[in-house]
Amino acid sequence: MLVLLSGGARSGKSSIAVKAAAKRRTPVTVIVTATAGDAEMAQRIARHKSERPRHWSLIEEPVDLLKAAASAAPDHTIIVDCLALWASNRLTDEPEQVLDEALRLADLLAARRERVYVVSNEVGSGIVPADEMTRRFRDLLGSINQRMAERADAAYLCVAGRLLTLERSADFDV
Repeated sequence: MLVLLSGGARSGKSSIAVKAAAKRRTPVTVIVTATAGDAEMAQRIARHKSERPRHWSLIEEPVDLLKAAASAAPDHTIIVDCLALWASNRLTDEPEQVLDEALRLADLLAARRERVYVVSNEVGSGIVPADEMTRRFRDLLGSINQRMAERADAAYLCVAGRLLTLERSADFDV
């Protein structure tokens, strides 16, 4: 079962994924895409790491997320944290290549026997960014999120540590 947890910064999505995975009766692998480019980011990474049990497996992969996901043991629950940083790490690649990989990643994760929690930021609710690079990031991540949500069995918007269920558009009746 593939579960997408999307939301704004500090909305609680990573913590919710960790708590949900901890309730599973399977080993857990966490795939992280962050890199510590500065002291503040290193602190963020350390805080996230401190929230996870030490015995969980960890794969650190900022770019080749498809390979990282394929390498996770088939009997493990997986947390992918997060698609926003992955998109940021791939911003200089061709968007269609990244979107193709996102779709293949979604297919791979959706086909797993054990639960998969994918964490991503929701960046499309604010103002239109003033510069081209930020608009490119927003558009790329929005498309990645849509592809992941298409394949997800469940999708949630996290706000203030609470979850709102996101319905499939095919289920929407005007």
